[in-house]
Formats: sequence, structure tokens, C-alpha cells
Amino acid sequence: MPLVPTAELVRAAHTTGRGIGAFNVVSLEHAEAIVAGAEAAGRPVVCQISENAVRFHGGSLAPIARATAAVAESAAVPVGLHLDHVTDENLLRSAPDCGFGSVMYDASVLPHARNVSATRAAADWAHARGLWLEAELGAIGGKDGVHAPGARTDPAEAAAFVGATRIDALAVAVGSSHAMTTRTARLDHGLIARLRRAVPVPLVLHGSTGVPDDELRLAVAAGMVKINIGTALNIAFTGAVRDALAADSTAVDPRRYLSRARTRMAAAVENALRVLG
Repeated sequence: MPLVPTAELVRAAHTTGRGIGAFNVVSLEHAEAIVAGAEAAGRPVVCQISENAVRFHGGSLAPIARATAAVAESAAVPVGLHLDHVTDENLLRSAPDCGFGSVMYDASVLPHARNVSATRAAADWAHARGLWLEAELGAIGGKDGVHAPGARTDPAEAAAFVGATRIDALAVAVGSSHAMTTRTARLDHGLIARLRRAVPVPLVLHGSTGVPDDELRLAVAAGMVKINIGTALNIAFTGAVRDALAADSTAVDPRRYLSRARTRMAAAVENALRVLG
């Protein structure tokens, strides 16, 4: 089916009290696994490509974006395409031509006033082109973050930021951290509920790999909507490749271990979507 705008997927999740899973694409195998896992779960999903992933692909957005879009358009479930953690203005401006329905514009490393002005300009530009825009007040833990590990988003500041920038979704600091490889994070569910009441747009949880299933369920119940997951897929991918090569030290055909990696990533996606649903 055609790509579905991220705004529609988030709005539907928000209305029904569910979470929408947004999974990071690094390679074609990631995109295929995300779609396969979503089909197995019977749930919509967002494929997101980060600025770091674009850098990995030599700085060229179009090839990985168009490959991901092609996989998404073959899916039996609704799939959105999201450009994540964009700091480069040229990359932001490439989004419409590459099929993206949404962008996370990240000016969080700037002083607050500059973050507000830059994000407002990005939102105005995006809205004029039909794009949904996500942003954040401060960096997520694990990326030189202000919410590593004890910082939290203030509801009043969050409401003021959303009002000043006119963004469509807000990533908030409630206890998660990027790039965690253990599932030990504990979220502040009371804060999530207060943020939900204070902020008129959907809330986004970054760094969800480190959050256990029961915590994710509680987070969605408290008001989180878009749940970003990246490292979990890479853990599954790398583990499958390690296992395959350990079992056969003479293997040279990458299809033999990449297919296992794709299958294991798909299982991780399916499980996460069932938790969020």
C-alpha cells in the first residue's frame, strides 16, 4: 500500500491510547525486518532514517530512503517514513523529495532561545510542504544529553516550547537513554502523565531499547505515543551474525547470515509492537 503520513499513524495511536513503534533503518535488511515484524504483529509502523544513518551511507539520503520506501509500499500494513535527528538544513530540505512524511528536527544542542527560533523556522518550512515536525527541548541521554540520567522535561517549559515553535510532537526526557544495551531504564510515569496534560501534541519516547516491556506498557498508558527503537534491532542483527559465523567459520556468502539477522530483527519488531499495542 502507499506510504502513510506519520501524522496519520501518530494521530490514530493517540486517539486509541496505543503506542506507535518507530524503528531505525540502517540497511535494507533493517527496512525489510521492520515491515516483516509489523506484518506479523498486524500493526502499523514507522521506518525512520537518522542523520547518522545517512552519514553512514556516504551522506546521500535518496538511495536508502527510496529503498526503504519501496519496501514500505509493498507492506500489507500501514507504514510511515520519518527522517530522524536532523541537524543539517540541507538534509531537512531533502525530505519532501525522498518520500518522507515527517522529520525530527534536532536543535537541542543550541542555547534555548536559538533552539526555539531554529525549530520554529523548521516547523514553518515543514508545514508549508505538508511535513509533520517533531523536536525536543534538550538532548536525550547518551548523546551528550541533558537528560542523562536524572534530568527530566519540565511540563511548563515543554508547553511553552510547543507553543513558541508550533511543532507537531515533542520528544521528552522521562528516564530513557539512547544506545542502551541493557533493559534497565525506569521511567517517571507520573511525569509522563503531567506532560500529557500540559502539552497539546503527542509525546515521543527516544531511547526505548533500554526500557523493559512492562515499563513501555505503563508509559503508553500514561501518555507516550511515538516510541523510538533503534539499538534493539542492532543487538538482534549483530547477535544473529555472530551466532551464524561462530557456527560456520568457513561461511563467505553474506546472504546466509544476513537472512538470519533480518529474521531476528523482525522478531524484535513484532514483540515490541505487540507490547505497544
